[in-house]
Amino acid sequence: MDWASVINDPLLKNLPFKIELNKWGKILMSPASNNHGRLQYEIGRRIDRHKRSGTIIMECSIQTTDGVKVADIAWASEAFIARHGFETPYSRAPEICVEITSPSNSKGEMDEKIALYLASGASEVWIVDETGRIAFHSHEGELPKSLELES
Repeated sequence: MDWASVINDPLLKNLPFKIELNKWGKILMSPASNNHGRLQYEIGRRIDRHKRSGTIIMECSIQTTDGVKVADIAWASEAFIARHGFETPYSRAPEICVEITSPSNSKGEMDEKIALYLASGASEVWIVDETGRIAFHSHEGELPKSLELES
């Protein structure tokens, strides 16, 4: 199955799950809690306060070497949007990709997503735990703070 088939399938619309595809086209689903939605909003708002230009994208689909992954939140610069528009899925990751963890996520799964988003072009990947604590990652490893928000 490809991403266009997923987003056009009426049976897969309005599900209370985040849907992704692995590299074999197999659908992966993970449920989202209300706290997850609250954190999505709060983190998106935080990015928006610091980055006056660019675009915040919730549920941002990105083609990776392991299929289509969906970042809970992404920030794309004006230059990124000028190049890629709103193609679905993105062939390259926006500059900031954010994943909010849930109890079903393992550390290995999150480490893999960090690597996939960075390999796909992200400058930073943020991992947000259920309390709202953020771990910032770049190609250099874990960061004490976001360098993207500073620029």
